[in-house]
Amino acid sequence: MNARLLVPLLALALSGCMVGPDYVRPTAPTSATFKETDGWKVAQPADTMPRGNWWEAYNDPTLNGLMAQVDVDNFNIALYEARVRQANAGTQAARAALWPLLDLGVGASRNNTNSNVSGRSTNAAYNIQLGASWEPDLWGGIRRNVEAAGASAQATEADLANARLSVQASLAQDYFLLRVQDAQIALLNDTVAAFDRSLQLTRNQYAAGIVARGDVAQAEAQLKSTQAQVYDARLSRAQLEHAVAVLVGKPPSELSIVADPKMTATYPDIPLVVPSALLERRPDIAAAERRAAAANAQIGVAQAAFYPAISLSANGGVQSSVIGSLLSLPSRYWTLGASLAQTIFDAGLRTAQKEQAVAGYDQAVATYRSTVLTGFQEVEDNLAALSLLAQEATVQQEAVEAARQSATIALNQYRAGTASYIAVVVLQANALNNERNALGITARRLTASVNLVRAMGGGWDATQLAAAKP
Repeated sequence: MNARLLVPLLALALSGCMVGPDYVRPTAPTSATFKETDGWKVAQPADTMPRGNWWEAYNDPTLNGLMAQVDVDNFNIALYEARVRQANAGTQAARAALWPLLDLGVGASRNNTNSNVSGRSTNAAYNIQLGASWEPDLWGGIRRNVEAAGASAQATEADLANARLSVQASLAQDYFLLRVQDAQIALLNDTVAAFDRSLQLTRNQYAAGIVARGDVAQAEAQLKSTQAQVYDARLSRAQLEHAVAVLVGKPPSELSIVADPKMTATYPDIPLVVPSALLERRPDIAAAERRAAAANAQIGVAQAAFYPAISLSANGGVQSSVIGSLLSLPSRYWTLGASLAQTIFDAGLRTAQKEQAVAGYDQAVATYRSTVLTGFQEVEDNLAALSLLAQEATVQQEAVEAARQSATIALNQYRAGTASYIAVVVLQANALNNERNALGITARRLTASVNLVRAMGGGWDATQLAAAKP
């Protein structure tokens, strides 16, 4: 093939022709507002949205210290970081196909022959060869593959952000549940002490012949039952502490969290994002959208296979039987070549591959839209939970006060001999259950607040994704 034909081929290769559909972000079902927004403030552009260290809004130094260890020691995050590096390397590998391939070879050989005419002779050959080959990306198949690899790499970055947010949210929730168990244990220990005093009172009254032996048995059963609950709460706390240790990458034996029953964590004021902003703030939604972009690019890759492929090659070097004259002018040689290849029959292979790519894109779009809907559901769920749990907490605290008062009145009446111990037991058990229910609501409110932060993407934004390179 002469140079006059190579010139238009090179111009076509550099013209930027790309087959296949250009990517357009898929539409997703959204709404103008969230449904469960009663009592919530929608964030304005000037508001400080949760960014970066969102957990610091809870004002708990111990939690802050634990969070600092997550990125350093959590193995799940390390796994996703490795996947990001792997995906970035895959993008570089795909981009390398856009450039010519150069090969350098150096060789030397000797052979010995035996001829009836000339007798035995020894021949030597030395050569240095530089070769180049290039398949111009006439139809954009390689560039579409680079586009797909770049979008996939961005998806893995979003996966990493989602994994980090998931670990952080799990750590915060386990930590808060642990603190609730601290409060439960303190409550139960105080109750055990009070029940022990009631038992001593009952024994004294039984010794004086004021009450029956059955009252003593009731008091003992009540005390022992509460003591058993202490062990159960301590077990739950130990398991939560072990879970926290694993999340920060430590063996459970190497982490001990000092008990603190005061529940010092505060409920943060979380400004609400508008639904459309959720598409950029949630890393799982961003990952699903980037995978749709990658799947769209794969359609172009499949489409490019229908067009002919051009290959260009060039070789040059020096060759001689005498090493001393290897670099001399007569030892040089060169070749240029070009080839055109077109598949004319493949039994429907390329058509099937394109249909696979189109179906893969449709799957990615459906996954993206489903992820968006799930994101909206999670925000709505936790908005409703926080709103209703706040009201429930107020009512429950009133129930706690009333139960405490009724239990105190019943105990005083028992001391005065005007009430049975059965009444005391029932009312004391009711008071304890109400106090534990109040702590349970506290746990649910803290969990829901973390879930809401997570549902709104924490401190993440899609602008943090590395820009895809052409």
